[in-house]
Amino acid sequence: MTEPIETPAAPPAGASAPVAAAAPQQAPATSAPQPAAAPNGAPAASAPRAPSHELRSALAAVRTEVGKAVVGQDSAVTSLLIALLCRGHVLLEGVPGVAKTLLVRTLAASLDLDTKRVQFTPDLMPGDVTGSLVYDARTAEFSFREGPVFTNLLLADEINRTPPKTQASLLEAMEERQVSVDGLPRLLPDPFVVIATQNPVEYEGTYPLPEAQLDRFLLKLVLPLPEREQEVEVLARHAAGFDPRNLRAAGVRPVADAAVLEAARAEVARVQVAREVLGYAVDVCRATRFSPSLSLGVSPRGATALLAASRAWAWLSGRSYVTPDDIKALAHPTLRHRVQLRAEAELEGVTPEGVLDTVLASVPVPR
Repeated sequence: MTEPIETPAAPPAGASAPVAAAAPQQAPATSAPQPAAAPNGAPAASAPRAPSHELRSALAAVRTEVGKAVVGQDSAVTSLLIALLCRGHVLLEGVPGVAKTLLVRTLAASLDLDTKRVQFTPDLMPGDVTGSLVYDARTAEFSFREGPVFTNLLLADEINRTPPKTQASLLEAMEERQVSVDGLPRLLPDPFVVIATQNPVEYEGTYPLPEAQLDRFLLKLVLPLPEREQEVEVLARHAAGFDPRNLRAAGVRPVADAAVLEAARAEVARVQVAREVLGYAVDVCRATRFSPSLSLGVSPRGATALLAASRAWAWLSGRSYVTPDDIKALAHPTLRHRVQLRAEAELEGVTPEGVLDTVLASVPVPR
């Protein structure tokens, strides 16, 4: 079963499109389990309340709005919605020009969320991100001036181009949802999500993110180049006058807000997970720790991230329970950045995706 981000125009194979499935005339991909005959992976207890049609319809509209400005990245939008539902952060990887920045700006506009962009450069200082104390000569006192981290969606552009000292300035914000300046913690807005980008083809003058910081990203999404017809559509829009700096003129409007996200999160938290499915998620993560191709496997934090993302995916798919297929669908984007290849395996052309494919094929699926 493929993952949400590898096929930009379609959801994982075997599952209905999670946000599109909210149309009134369509039934959810899988109905809620009945106590006497629970389907694979569903708890045998009484059936929980089904996901709200209104909330899923609102998030379905987000995908439509983003499509007004961004072509061919439907699966990326779905994955970003999963991150928002999980309060998780996202690492976007793709060559320049595949609409990474436009994707984030359009998503924020359709959700009526505040967004700020920081260009991570070698001379960027931690205070340029978190904020700093500024002396006011009129009052003879220091006052705190908020940095760009005080927003809902922070676009950390080319995060691997800034030194580790500045990269680390995001650690407290990503984990604790606050920043501490002069010993005083200052809470960040809710929702708060970091969407960091990095260029996979330029490594000169870069500072690779340490494993401890990579582990704090819920998902790593790889944005592919568009197909020919999609690229023709991009050019056709530009020929017709589309301006990526003017989303309002493109017809993008808010169709959901922070309150909708909060209500959806509450429903995601009620999605049930059978103990056998929990065991399957753990077995997948533990199997990476014994792979001969890896020097570093998935940590327990990775297992909890896989569970959280799978619950959000199940909810978007219209189900109130998680199946093993949900675990498989989210394994690649959730785990690919949490494993580290051995040097000899990397020289032989082994990739994290290949290792994860082997792991998913070897771990028994609960029936």
